Amino acid sequence: MVLVVCVAAYLRFHHSKGPIDVAYAGNREVTVWSTTAQVRESLATLNYGDRLDVLDRSQDQVQVRTAGGVTGWVSESDLLSSDLWQKTQDMESRAATLPVEASGHTRAISNLHVEPGRDTPRVRQLNKAIPVDLFERRVVQLPVASNAAGGSGAASESAAEEKPAEAKKEDWWFVRAHLADNATVSGWVLGRFIDLDVPAPLPDYANSAGMHIVAWFELNRVADATGGTKSQYLLAGTRGGEGQACDFTLMRVYTWGKDRQRYETAFVESDVCGKLPVTVTRAPGPNGDVTFTFEDSDDGTARTRTYHMHQTIVREVREPGSAPARRKHANG
Repeated sequence: MVLVVCVAAYLRFHHSKGPIDVAYAGNREVTVWSTTAQVRESLATLNYGDRLDVLDRSQDQVQVRTAGGVTGWVSESDLLSSDLWQKTQDMESRAATLPVEASGHTRAISNLHVEPGRDTPRVRQLNKAIPVDLFERRVVQLPVASNAAGGSGAASESAAEEKPAEAKKEDWWFVRAHLADNATVSGWVLGRFIDLDVPAPLPDYANSAGMHIVAWFELNRVADATGGTKSQYLLAGTRGGEGQACDFTLMRVYTWGKDRQRYETAFVESDVCGKLPVTVTRAPGPNGDVTFTFEDSDDGTARTRTYHMHQTIVREVREPGSAPARRKHANG
């Protein structure tokens, strides 16, 4: 009788135990286990972002209660704190306000971080071939300890490391990943873990010119001899490896040649220190004039550069009294 009373009292106390914190499921699927022991039973499966009451902690295991009332244990590495969850929501809101500079997909399993850098908190792991929009680039000094170990929370980055060990800097991109069921999540990803989905045949043209594409933009569309239309593009890129001070140092405009049925190089700018974003403004009409602008700090002083495109002619727009162009332009 005494035993029954004790068990009933324990169960009543256990069920009414109040939360000590709030957390959120931090992976695509998180299993809630019946115990922390090796022999255990799966009680529930959580989706990314599910809210949980934290009831207790034991080393790297956390006792939680789901919104449905299921109480069990999960790994602490599968959870996001309420503070970290709020940061993910803030990043998602920020991404919604930024212009897309390029699109691509993850080339391998990739960690999405709250800030650029291998040692920053991870908010989610992305599978291979997840579509992403790219917004902003930032250069990060590679931590000395990461040359060999990859840093905290960067197992996948280390496993697919391609950069030489002597490299000191690497590119990180602020992206929005498109998941299943139209869900999105935003954060920072190591740049070399993204393959850009540049429209063909532009990658071949850029490669032959020694240009590494970092962003591209559809300027307008023109009529084709087949009765359809073709896009005309602005490409921004660099020469050399990652970790450069400028987001891009090269620009090329490719226009569609209806007679030859191929893209032609209409404009080349090969000596800029551009910073993303590039803003493209189109005049009304299917083949209207186009203006694109960006911030340039080639001479150490940031200033806005503006270019105007009329048909296949692209020229820089200069303020009255400004110095003549120092850079070489190529049209044709």
